[in-house]
Amino acid sequence: MTPLGLFGDLLQDPVFVGLLVALLAFVFFIYLFVRRTITGFQEGINKGQR
Repeated sequence: MTPLGLFGDLLQDPVFVGLLVALLAFVFFIYLFVRRTITGFQEGINKGQR
């Protein structure tokens, strides 16, 4: 069995697909949270320098 065949078998499992979707959503949420935190920090520094 090839690794691609094993991955194809895993995509048939609804539990694995659910965990994969949850993991991707969590990573996306963390990215947006960090991005918003950094941009807010930069805006605060810019307002403080005025």
